Amino acid sequence: MTPRTAATRRRPALAVAAAAGALLVVSAALGRYVRPTSDDWCAAWKTRELGIHGITWDFYTTQNGRVANAFLNGVTYTAGLLGPQLLPTLLLLALTGGLVVLGRTLTVRTGREAPLPALVAAALVLPALLVYASPLPYQTLLWAPATISHTLPAVIGLWLVNAALWAQRRGRRARRTAIACALAAGVFLGTLSEAFSAAAGVLAALAALAALPRRRTRDGRYVLAWCTAGCLGLAAGLALLYTSPGARARRRVHPPPGDPFSTTELTATVRDWLRVWEWIAGSAGSWVWLGAATAGLLLGLALRTAPLALPPLAAPDPPPAATAATAATHGPGADAGRVALPGRLALAAPALAVALASLAVVAALRVGYGPSGWTYYRTWNSFLLPLLLALCLYGLLAGQALATRLRRPRTRTVAALLTTAATLAALAGLLPEVRALTSETRARAAAWDAQDDRIRAETAAGATTVGYQPLHIAGLTEPFMAKNAAGDWAARCVAGFYHVDRIEPLTPHRGGGTP
Repeated sequence: MTPRTAATRRRPALAVAAAAGALLVVSAALGRYVRPTSDDWCAAWKTRELGIHGITWDFYTTQNGRVANAFLNGVTYTAGLLGPQLLPTLLLLALTGGLVVLGRTLTVRTGREAPLPALVAAALVLPALLVYASPLPYQTLLWAPATISHTLPAVIGLWLVNAALWAQRRGRRARRTAIACALAAGVFLGTLSEAFSAAAGVLAALAALAALPRRRTRDGRYVLAWCTAGCLGLAAGLALLYTSPGARARRRVHPPPGDPFSTTELTATVRDWLRVWEWIAGSAGSWVWLGAATAGLLLGLALRTAPLALPPLAAPDPPPAATAATAATHGPGADAGRVALPGRLALAAPALAVALASLAVVAALRVGYGPSGWTYYRTWNSFLLPLLLALCLYGLLAGQALATRLRRPRTRTVAALLTTAATLAALAGLLPEVRALTSETRARAAAWDAQDDRIRAETAAGATTVGYQPLHIAGLTEPFMAKNAAGDWAARCVAGFYHVDRIEPLTPHRGGGTP
């Protein structure tokens, strides 16, 4: 390949990487405009007053039992607003880096070479879609309590898989260490997010089932042990959470529905699950999800060497005697031109995994939040990242299949250009959400800063009661939204944040009107 040809093949991927990267740079920059709202008020106040260990104990004994969640909240708010403002950048870097490492590892394992521009382009497109194609971008990336509970766990899971793949080729000690880490990480994740624990448990169980036919091989035993350790850790973490005093207190406030395995509840769970997918597939901008598939298609066209194929799911290759018997019965080449059943199952496995993981998330939401649990959109991130990975994988397989049929370099270039145009169109479809998020976040930050200056001036003058104007964003709770003062936890946390006895709705004669 001449330098000019190589440069021509890189340009489509570089264009996609530049466009997706620009969206992520804007997303990271919005972190500087993050200001407290909803659970932020409580986490910032309690971290300041109680410290990291104090807020962790408070979550365990009185809130919800999520000790890992409380610990990370304490770490995030230790330096005031600096942590929540830096968190979006750290999440995007960790997610993009994890996807690059995963893609590089898997392509090398299958004997392929993935050009770095195409790999980076796909790794940048997926986070952009995760943030802006989700129902509530602000909660997905900028609201720290949600990102800690529902975005960060997926990033942790991604890097756990990368570590497991790395250890698989590094000897027995590395594999044992990876299995121990899976157990410990499972306990941590179990007390971090119930929704992600449900999704991760399903995915790990499916991976273990896929490894069963190869359990007599070293790699098969390792996959089984790693998945089993992860599931045991998740179960232990969830048990610790469920039996905590905080979880018991939460169940008294939000009692779970009836028997989750009854026919009525199972039917309701499936109905809610269908509602989730109806929203994902039926919303006005649902077509942008195809950007993950086109990014994979671009990567598939760029992969060098033979087409990439999924490994058999159900069983290893049949012995020669069985092959000979098949040929004698049906004639030589009887299987040519069609995919064997194990191959078909392997091809359907990613879609099946996403479907079951999303069903597990919806079931967990119904137990934790009742009939409206499926509308907690931020929890969908637990299966939206696997969905994006599955779409990217299917696109990659299609790209490799297409590459084998396009013999001429010019036709491959045309295919890459068309795929690039489709991916750029999907990214362009995200621009309305980017503009809306940018304007809303910046406007609220300016209003919040003005109000914060006024309240601090009043408290410095000795005020014990201050006026507060709710500043709503992304449907999050603000003071005075509760039906009665006794249930207005947000107002109590704002009062604690400002060291005052209470806050009251801002009126024109108190503070000069809306900031």
